[in-house]
Amino acid sequence: MLKKTFTSHCAQDTLDFAKKLASFLKKKDIIILTGDLGSGKTKFVEGLLSYFGLEDCISSPTFTIVNEYDTPNFPLFHFDVYRLSDVSEFYEIGGEEYFENGVCVIEWGELIEDALPDHYIKICFEKDKNDENIRILKVFEV
Repeated sequence: MLKKTFTSHCAQDTLDFAKKLASFLKKKDIIILTGDLGSGKTKFVEGLLSYFGLEDCISSPTFTIVNEYDTPNFPLFHFDVYRLSDVSEFYEIGGEEYFENGVCVIEWGELIEDALPDHYIKICFEKDKNDENIRILKVFEV
């Protein structure tokens, strides 16, 4: 169910939106980020981390699959599952065990939808066709 649509006019807007969302997060929340390369998914994660004072710590988990960040409230697990060949690889790394132990933010999460719990937040990032700086973020509650 679509809950909100947000228009980001620049990278700072995306950071600010993520910070606002981060203030509501609790352990066991799962956020799936979908969208083309360069659409703002990693910038969004940077915003989440900056809410917790970790803005200088972010690195993309493209090759490591998951990075763990210790926030004051819970661990935050940042996944990038783009390089997984299928959902079985997610199970092989014990991916589903992370769901109970902190907040999981999963870039390219649509690739492992079969492994996801029944409830999560999905944010779809779309580039504006007329302005390369604008992103449309559609927030769904699944």
